[in-house]
Amino acid sequence: MRTALILLAVLMLAACGKRGPINPPGPASDITYPRSYPAY
Repeated sequence: MRTALILLAVLMLAACGKRGPINPPGPASDITYPRSYPAY
Protein backbone atom coordinates (compact mmCIF):
# COMPACT_ATOMS: atom_id res chain seq x y z
CA MET A 1 0.00 0.00 0.00
CA ARG A 2 2.80 2.39 0.90
CA THR A 3 4.58 1.72 -2.39
CA ALA A 4 1.41 2.48 -4.34
CA LEU A 5 1.02 5.84 -2.55
CA ILE A 6 4.63 6.79 -3.24
CA LEU A 7 4.26 5.83 -6.90
CA LEU A 8 1.06 7.86 -7.18
CA ALA A 9 2.72 10.91 -5.60
CA VAL A 10 5.72 10.67 -7.95
CA LEU A 11 3.48 10.38 -11.01
CA MET A 12 1.40 13.37 -9.94
CA LEU A 13 4.49 15.52 -9.43
CA ALA A 14 5.98 14.44 -12.75
CA ALA A 15 2.85 15.62 -14.56
CA CYS A 16 3.28 19.21 -13.34
CA GLY A 17 6.08 20.17 -15.74
CA LYS A 18 5.55 22.43 -18.72
CA ARG A 19 6.63 21.13 -22.11
CA GLY A 20 8.37 23.17 -24.75
CA PRO A 21 10.60 26.24 -24.55
CA ILE A 22 10.09 28.87 -21.86
CA ASN A 23 8.64 32.12 -23.19
CA PRO A 24 8.14 35.49 -21.48
CA PRO A 25 4.51 36.18 -20.50
CA GLY A 26 2.25 38.38 -22.56
CA PRO A 27 1.79 39.02 -26.25
CA ALA A 28 4.90 39.28 -28.44
CA SER A 29 4.16 42.94 -29.24
CA ASP A 30 4.41 43.93 -25.54
CA ILE A 31 7.80 42.30 -24.84
CA THR A 32 10.16 45.23 -24.48
CA TYR A 33 13.33 43.48 -23.40
CA PRO A 34 13.58 40.03 -25.02
CA ARG A 35 16.05 37.69 -23.35
CA SER A 36 16.78 34.01 -23.18
CA TYR A 37 15.48 31.96 -20.28
CA PRO A 38 17.19 28.89 -18.78
CA ALA A 39 15.74 25.60 -19.98
CA TYR A 40 15.87 23.78 -16.64
